[in-house]
Amino acid sequence: MKDIKVVAFDADDTLWVNEPFFNEAEQQFCILLEDYLTHQSISQILFKTQIDNLPLYGYGIKGFTLSMIEAAHTISRGTASIKIIDKITKIGKELLTKPVELIDDVEEILKELQNKYKLVVATKGDLKDQHRKLTKSGLGPYFHHIEVMTDKEEIDYQKLLKRLDVNPEEFIMIGNSLRSDVLPVLELGGHAVHVPFHTTWLHEHIEHPIIHDNFKSVKKLSEVKDLLL
Repeated sequence: MKDIKVVAFDADDTLWVNEPFFNEAEQQFCILLEDYLTHQSISQILFKTQIDNLPLYGYGIKGFTLSMIEAAHTISRGTASIKIIDKITKIGKELLTKPVELIDDVEEILKELQNKYKLVVATKGDLKDQHRKLTKSGLGPYFHHIEVMTDKEEIDYQKLLKRLDVNPEEFIMIGNSLRSDVLPVLELGGHAVHVPFHTTWLHEHIEHPIIHDNFKSVKKLSEVKDLLL
């Protein structure tokens, strides 16, 4: 990793807590509609609705809220009341006001790394919400560049590298998702570090292990220092 110039961090569940809030919202949604189906069936329909809607809505809370409303219509066979829709909307709004809980040791790590590398946030989701969380986190001053992507495919990282004027071998991505933070970067010839979080959205799972010279996996974020310093 001697050629690394830019260190990019995913945001949600890498810098701060995110997925547990979505899990909590999903449980509220299941309780709201449990007169129609089991919680497991409700969750399955909601997940399918989210995946089907990703090309239209992208990632983030607003798309999730719209998918909950659509899933409620499907689950109830069109009989969901205005009261239920109102409660779903409130679940979405509550997600948009959740506190920003930093992952352990984040600020200490950024302080040490910023003296040697350009630091970047490379995340996906709703632009306004991600900037809200970054502002509330207090981490903004550590970063040279903030990139909120509509997706995290190989082409999205190519565009990011071009904007940063950096070669793939000079770039390392750190995140909790193997699908979004690791595989596309390795395909480009960059470096990637997986920092697992205790819960990850099902869509981000992959079924096969990753074996690659440019790939590292650590148990917690603080171990990144051992790789880069």
